[in-house]
Amino acid sequence: MNDLNHVAFIMDGNGRWGLKKKKSRNYGHLEGVKTVQKIVQASISFKIPIISFYVFSTENWKRPSSEINYLFNLITIYFNKEINNLIKNNIKIVISGRLQNLSSKIRKILKSAVNKTRKNNKLIVNLAINYGAKTEIIDAIKKINSVSWKVKEENIDKNLYTDLSFPDILVRTGGQKRLSNFMLWQLAYTEIFFLDKLWPDFKKNDLSKIIKNYHKIKRNFGEI
Repeated sequence: MNDLNHVAFIMDGNGRWGLKKKKSRNYGHLEGVKTVQKIVQASISFKIPIISFYVFSTENWKRPSSEINYLFNLITIYFNKEINNLIKNNIKIVISGRLQNLSSKIRKILKSAVNKTRKNNKLIVNLAINYGAKTEIIDAIKKINSVSWKVKEENIDKNLYTDLSFPDILVRTGGQKRLSNFMLWQLAYTEIFFLDKLWPDFKKNDLSKIIKNYHKIKRNFGEI
């Protein structure tokens, strides 16, 4: 049976879900946060060590400012409200992305969450915020060049935004079958599951089925 150390999620479909319910895209994002909370708890029950969520991409800045502001307001509210629960539940927060491009308020909140949970070890939750895989690879190469190292695979591995193990499973909801500039380097041998369900409709049982299917897959990693 395949080991399972890391599950990553592209949480697509929040805005469409809100409109489908005859409400706003922002309403869909709000419900999407509730799904994140449910999946965090489900991951603990399934004993998954690491989960990653694609929260905000480098391309998402193209969205209307009202939606962007709402998304970052949700992040602020979430950490102000849930930080004590995260600590209580022994959950460690990791952030990946270009934080220097975020507002000082958001940077402060994220850095505080990382610092307050740094010793926790039941579950690592990696939040990809202002994240783009291409910029991550570029930033890794810049780090390598700055210390005059050789540009090779193992050095790129060491200089990515986090030192987390690469995802075993990627789940993308929303019906689209693309990676959208998410963890392109890390997903080289990841098992990918595309779901038609919109993210707010994604449940613990959906994750359970994916994990069961994953355990049935013969992973060759280029071998026979």
